[in-house]
Amino acid sequence: MSPLIFPLPNNEALGNRLADLLSGACGVLETRRFPDGETYLRFADDPNGRDVVLVCTLDRPNAKTMPLLFAAETARDLGARRVGLVAPYLCYMRQDKRFHPGEAVTSRSFAKLMSHAFDWLITLDPHLHRYRSLAELYSSPAKALHAGPIITDWIRQNVTKPFLIGPDAESRQWVEAVAAGCGAPWIVAQKTRQGDNMVLEQPLAVAIPENATPVLLDDIVSSGATLLETLRLLKCPHGRSSIAIAIHGLCDARTETALTMAGARLVTTNSVPNPAAQIDVIPLIAEGVAEFLTSSA
Repeated sequence: MSPLIFPLPNNEALGNRLADLLSGACGVLETRRFPDGETYLRFADDPNGRDVVLVCTLDRPNAKTMPLLFAAETARDLGARRVGLVAPYLCYMRQDKRFHPGEAVTSRSFAKLMSHAFDWLITLDPHLHRYRSLAELYSSPAKALHAGPIITDWIRQNVTKPFLIGPDAESRQWVEAVAAGCGAPWIVAQKTRQGDNMVLEQPLAVAIPENATPVLLDDIVSSGATLLETLRLLKCPHGRSSIAIAIHGLCDARTETALTMAGARLVTTNSVPNPAAQIDVIPLIAEGVAEFLTSSA
């Protein structure tokens, strides 16, 4: 039987695309808030005996987490065969160690919640800095897909003579792989973070060639502070404009405007809906979901 896919609020476009690509049905999940802020949730389509896929990209996660957990528990209670989660952006990966005494290691806490609620999870390029894989966090099967090849194709088709730049050491894994796929030169800057929205970059060791297009590549853009500081240090030839590519666009219009004023056009994948989302990763996600569904058939 085909999977039944339920998008959480504001994930309807992603849910409908996945349903089409997987030859499944897109179910209706009715949600609203009671006057006191609590969540009302109802499955308008019966999940009994079906593989259920809940779809929710987890930017701004606090308001999304309780409805998501309620939906997973209710689907199981109503007889769903298995309940999986598609979260193109996976939250709470930043706090991956106790940097100061008394801090919560929220990456582990969140993983425990999701592992208990779901039979499997698929995400895209999570922020695995101090973890080798999601298996170190998640006790249920969890797969991390990679957007690098899709970003490589986009650069090949849209950028003339790219010169790739990573704003910090954490971006090296993406920059090196994409640059190899493009046959492009690359460099990684060094960053010192002084707060949630303040970073200092060391000057780049090389100047950008005059005939090259600078392409900054990072996994996440939120405040834009890292990309903006890197742009400030670029020695761009003759005012040539740059492109800033992020896998996950968590920013608002102010960040995009600031990047434009700094001489860069922002481009992201559609893992999180936003005006700069030009790189389509949904077919890749559908392939990953299909593998889980086939393995559990």
